[in-house]
Amino acid sequence: MKNKILCFHLLNDYSGSPKVLSQVIKGFVKSGNEIDLFCAENGEEGFLSNLDKVNYKPFYYKWSSVKLLTLFRLFYSQLLLFLRLLKYWNQDVVFYVNTVLPFGALLAGKLMGKHVICHLHETSIKPQILKWYLFKIVELAATDVIYVSEFLKDQEPIKSTKAHVVYNSLSEEFMMTAKEYAEKQKRDTVLMVCSLKAYKGVFDFVNLASEMPKIKFELVVNAPFEALADFFKGHDIPNNLKIFPVQTNVHLFYSRAFMVLNLSHPDKWVETFGLTALEAMCYGVPVIVPPVGGIAEVVQNGVNGYRIDVRDSGTIKSTIKRMWKTPKSYQRFSMNARKRIKDFMPEMMQMKIQKIVVST
Repeated sequence: MKNKILCFHLLNDYSGSPKVLSQVIKGFVKSGNEIDLFCAENGEEGFLSNLDKVNYKPFYYKWSSVKLLTLFRLFYSQLLLFLRLLKYWNQDVVFYVNTVLPFGALLAGKLMGKHVICHLHETSIKPQILKWYLFKIVELAATDVIYVSEFLKDQEPIKSTKAHVVYNSLSEEFMMTAKEYAEKQKRDTVLMVCSLKAYKGVFDFVNLASEMPKIKFELVVNAPFEALADFFKGHDIPNNLKIFPVQTNVHLFYSRAFMVLNLSHPDKWVETFGLTALEAMCYGVPVIVPPVGGIAEVVQNGVNGYRIDVRDSGTIKSTIKRMWKTPKSYQRFSMNARKRIKDFMPEMMQMKIQKIVVST
């Protein structure tokens, strides 16, 4: 049976959660479902832009550096969205809400008695009162909750809902392009791809580069070029480190990466999954990730990478140096990384989510 599915996401950009939703939507379209996508109109491109056979339904929301203004805009946008969705009262539709932020869709779906699915990606939401409010709405409104890892399921149990763990996957397009780039590989850089946030370990990465001047480092951040100067003001950037603003094509960076790092601070931000680790392993690149969170479920310690706390910089440095100096060991890790990616194929994710959508 084919469904009309209303998909909801707050802000389109090149971060992880819209990337996953874009893959989910492509799976829905492939299965013949009709898709209406509700996403804020911010004038920026992202992973949710220009998807085939999708009916776009933009709504108002604008982020601000002033936290109170952002909070006001969030609640105002969700009130408008809630009222707008009431027109679906007599229609047979499924609500697919990506992250907890489009709570207006959750409430509207609950009021109208729809099948409401919430795809949970996050646990580190601040302030705490906002997190409590958002997760209470999920508990009240969601029929099913999809978690991206066992860690997130244990961390954020939702009562009175059906709970499912569905690991993220890479897109078919990413994997096909990776095969093309893999033939041109010259692995000589240490790479990190992340948001431009201190708790993501950006400054720790800069320090690593400073302490390892003989190795090339590259940092790709999900922020415009204009934001870089202000963020790194007062910090010395070593000559062996190149910093790049947001990129629509990260394949060139992965193709020359020797290792990929995720240096998120576990005490400030716990990674619930970690797509960059999967992207690296698709290229056969070993990774270093935090020892906790969903990302630790992806990486097999000492097999296709390492789980090391960012605060243990000495172990991180010695691990990079050891991998650099032992080609045979590196090749074993690389081969294991390529094997591991088979557990995260896009067909598996799409099939599991489609089953949840058609269940009642």
